[in-house]
Amino acid sequence: MRQKVTFKSGELSLAGQLETPASDIKFYALFAHCFTCGKDIAAASRISRALTQQGIAVLRFDFTGLGNSDGDFANSNFSSNIQDLIAAADHLREHFKAPQLLIGHSLGG
Repeated sequence: MRQKVTFKSGELSLAGQLETPASDIKFYALFAHCFTCGKDIAAASRISRALTQQGIAVLRFDFTGLGNSDGDFANSNFSSNIQDLIAAADHLREHFKAPQLLIGHSLGG
């Protein structure tokens, strides 16, 4: 199942998608995408789908200024990316469970 989510990183709203397995959830994972990509790239979708088939719920999100998230990408930097990751992990922890796995691709890794 896929569920659109939004959460705050500082003053900005970030867009995410939580993909959950049909069976019981073993644990939660957080996916950080590549430089100038977004949560909806094919690689992120395939990885999320493969993990959900193994019982792992995956939250993927758009960093500040990318995809459907607020902000200006030109004003983002390494520190703001870390803030976005922490905000995503906090969202999972507050509404579901803390992530036990962090998956990164390129910039996200």
